[in-house]
Amino acid sequence: MAELSPAQVWADMERGNERFVAGEPLHPRQDVERREELAAAQHPTAALFGCSDSRLAAEIIFDKGLGDLFVIRNAGQVISDSVVGSIEYAVAVLQVPLIIVLGHDECGAVRAAIDSEQPDAAALPPHIAHLIAPIRPAVRRVVAAASLGPSDLPDASEVGREHLRDTVGELLESSELVSAAVAAGTLGIVGANYRLAEGRVVPDVMIGSLATS
Repeated sequence: MAELSPAQVWADMERGNERFVAGEPLHPRQDVERREELAAAQHPTAALFGCSDSRLAAEIIFDKGLGDLFVIRNAGQVISDSVVGSIEYAVAVLQVPLIIVLGHDECGAVRAAIDSEQPDAAALPPHIAHLIAPIRPAVRRVVAAASLGPSDLPDASEVGREHLRDTVGELLESSELVSAAVAAGTLGIVGANYRLAEGRVVPDVMIGSLATS
């Protein structure tokens, strides 16, 4: 299989999302032949780290098939050791040229982080509290930037965007392997937000050979 550049893979992902938005998906590579072809090995073209939200099915919204995407998901797309290790596997072993970090509007984890910053917030179950802890700095920054009062709620979409940028930055900081591949030009990272009602994926951060600046 010919090697694809990060830009080529992202362009293909955008085309798939456009088909999904238009209601004209091709549902490619989902047949028996493809299943049998993949039984011995996988060669995905991108790794996608996204939120676990049931409305965010990666292969569907990008109109992809079996073996096309290496997908890692948790609530709120929060960086952890297992997430970084999975992404490093995709880069080092599967040699994907693109990582997509995908957030979305109306995110329950983001909303929980916002609510947890309220003065009268009830205590969360410990594992949920631990999960959303990395989102809370984004909440505080948005609150401070908007000069909101202690009981005022920040814009959830803006918090989500801030958290998305934090996640991309933390991935680069946590993984020397990933940051080295970006520096070498063999890997690109797109941080994007998915609009639930529209079905469109909107890029927010583009790093590597994908950078527009």
